[in-house]
Amino acid sequence: MAAGLTLVFGVMDTLNLAHGSLFMAGGYGAALAQSYTGSFITALVFGVLLAGVAGVLLEAVLVKHLYRRDHLTQVLATFGVVLIAEDLVKVIFGSAPLLMQTPPWLAAPINLMAGFGYPSYRAFVLACGLLAVVGLFSLLKYSRLGMQLRAGAFDRPMAELMGVRVRSIFTATFALGAALAGLAGALLGPLTAVQPGMGESILIPALVVIVIGGVGSISGALVGSLLVGLVDTAGRAFLPMFASMVLPPGPATDVGNGVANILMYLLMAMVLAFRPMGLFPART
Repeated sequence: MAAGLTLVFGVMDTLNLAHGSLFMAGGYGAALAQSYTGSFITALVFGVLLAGVAGVLLEAVLVKHLYRRDHLTQVLATFGVVLIAEDLVKVIFGSAPLLMQTPPWLAAPINLMAGFGYPSYRAFVLACGLLAVVGLFSLLKYSRLGMQLRAGAFDRPMAELMGVRVRSIFTATFALGAALAGLAGALLGPLTAVQPGMGESILIPALVVIVIGGVGSISGALVGSLLVGLVDTAGRAFLPMFASMVLPPGPATDVGNGVANILMYLLMAMVLAFRPMGLFPART
């Protein structure tokens, strides 16, 4: 999710709040495909393709007109898409969540050491995320497409004078970012549930990841996501326990989880206090 948002926001300088809706499209596409075919791989592919196609349509109809507009205009326009997408999903699928099944070959935990196992599916999600980040980093840094994209984002008129088809490259890049969002939504399905508004709940943490890692930095998105995940998981695991030392069990759990919810924002504030451009700012 953060890698796709980094690509669109960090590299193309387009603040697309509808990225969460593309995430939701991937989740619903995967859930629908799995319910018809029973195949998890088919569900992943269909979710990615659906989000990618939705991204192309969104870019062609709306986003292409926003590239040279200010961020406030981009936020307002794409927020309208968020509202439309959420209501459209409720009309088609209803408000009830859709459940996806974990594939049998990822059901058993991985035994890391005696008495300690790690869920195979979470390891699979982690591996997919790492592959996506490495692939995207390689594409932007070493490929001709990546060079042309960076040139078009930095100085579009000059890139067009040099023969770069900036318009087509931006469309392809936006579609790639949408496909990555769809992949994230499809992968999340077996972990939680596919439901209206699922994209908005994860969009803010994704933006926090980008700010911590550095806007426009793919490697920063990887480090930022690891830091946010570590801080959030540790907070939810240990803060209720520490709070129970001074509070009754019920309030301790509520207080601990409440404080854990703001830890990633505290982390972002600390990073920005010492590194205003993020940990790994993109080079210009």
